[in-house]
Amino acid sequence: MAKTKTKKEEPLEKVLWATANKLRKNIDAAEYKHVVLGLIFLRYISDAFTNLYDKLKAGEGEYAGADPEDKDEYKAENVFFVPTTARWSYLLDNAKNPEIGKFIDAAMDAIEKENPRLKGVLPKVYAKENLDTTNLGTLVDKIGNIAFGDIKERSADVLGHVFEYFLGEFALAEGKKGGQFYTPRSVVELLVKMLEPYKGRVMDPCCGSGGMFVQSEKFVVEHQGNINDISIYGQESNQTTWRLAKMNLAIRGIDSSQVKWNNEGSFLKDEHKDIKVDYIIANPPFNDDDWSGSLLRKDGRWQYGVPPINNANYGWIQHFLYHLAPTGQAGFVLSKGSLTTKTSGEDVIRKNLIDEGLVDCIVNLPAKLFLNTQIPACLWFMSKNRTNGKFRNRKNEILFIDARNLGHLINRRTREFSPDDIDLISDTYHNWRNPNGKYEDVAGFSKSESIERVKELDYVLTPGRYVGLPDEEDDFDFKERYISLTAEFEAQLKEEVILNKRITENLAKIKINE
Repeated sequence: MAKTKTKKEEPLEKVLWATANKLRKNIDAAEYKHVVLGLIFLRYISDAFTNLYDKLKAGEGEYAGADPEDKDEYKAENVFFVPTTARWSYLLDNAKNPEIGKFIDAAMDAIEKENPRLKGVLPKVYAKENLDTTNLGTLVDKIGNIAFGDIKERSADVLGHVFEYFLGEFALAEGKKGGQFYTPRSVVELLVKMLEPYKGRVMDPCCGSGGMFVQSEKFVVEHQGNINDISIYGQESNQTTWRLAKMNLAIRGIDSSQVKWNNEGSFLKDEHKDIKVDYIIANPPFNDDDWSGSLLRKDGRWQYGVPPINNANYGWIQHFLYHLAPTGQAGFVLSKGSLTTKTSGEDVIRKNLIDEGLVDCIVNLPAKLFLNTQIPACLWFMSKNRTNGKFRNRKNEILFIDARNLGHLINRRTREFSPDDIDLISDTYHNWRNPNGKYEDVAGFSKSESIERVKELDYVLTPGRYVGLPDEEDDFDFKERYISLTAEFEAQLKEEVILNKRITENLAKIKINE
């Protein structure tokens, strides 16, 4: 008798994404993400409220004599108070009502009024004409069917995971624009695992949707730490992205009171001007030429040289250093060009940073990790105190790691690090900087180089200059590599031809309309 094959069950977040995507129809991903993510958030806070409401109403044990309608009871347990007409059960009962969009918008308004922390955060986009009410009702039903236990923590875990997954999928769907609010998860995990923010203050001055904070809190919990031992400070100039960050953090119960928005940005209006932190984890805009550098020629943050007006890279580096405590550490993403540039005095700033012993480690990243750019990228790790403390004295050394050959493609355009890749890179760094670490150079991958050697190479920080060739490079198949590169070049050229054709066609349409 033939065995019946058991169909592998799809993960919840993928099933929900497929359903939501089918309902999207002709709505742009950038707009539709607010519809879906807002509903996921609403479901979470409603369930967390209901869970506590039921305990208060039962009045047993520590809840004896409690009033389930007393807002202070919810505030005491860091639970958002949800008015009757904003509770998920009420919306679910009205999912088939043609006015469901208005019901949801009203629910968002009511929640903001009851919870000042959420003021100006929640989306009110559900009554728009381009959003089909039947599809919206179906989406409410689908999100209502997410299965999890009746414990608040379990709810946050499942819905938080779904929220994070959707952020990533929407970033992929939006392409270049979407990447502005989302740093790929494997890159965030690598940064956090290398820095190990167990306790203290964590800052991201360009925080996007808050992924660095979420991963930092997750790291602490996974290593049996206390999440109350870390506090977060963030800033975001894009209000839409800031709202996503606030929801992303709230769904996990992370205090986001110090995650600020202003449209001027961290350079012109530093919301945390006097704050010094233990960790900075960030992914600032690559090679930003519109950062108001001309207005900041005499800024006090430029301790190592004035950054050029047309590129913010070395402005970000010095902004990070300005906010580090005396023993603080920073890990951040920059374009690979920052390692070699000699434009407008950037090489002088890099020289000063190296001479001051602030550069700890440089990691060269593979291509296709980021959704919003094809610019080659790298990771910088810097430390205010490399001479003592819990790590060994490494002031006269820099660790170089070349990770260009790591990672795997998850689709034609996107690469990500595996857990093993992340462990390999982070373990290499930890073994190098820890007093009892068992670090050894690996040809073609890592090299602990002296500052003197870096000076000899004109202060260039490209890892490939130092790590050498791998031992197996003798077996390099030139013909195979040539064929591979030729195919890759032809594919890229074909894409550019198609793009240029579309641009020409659109320009022609514009002229016709004129």
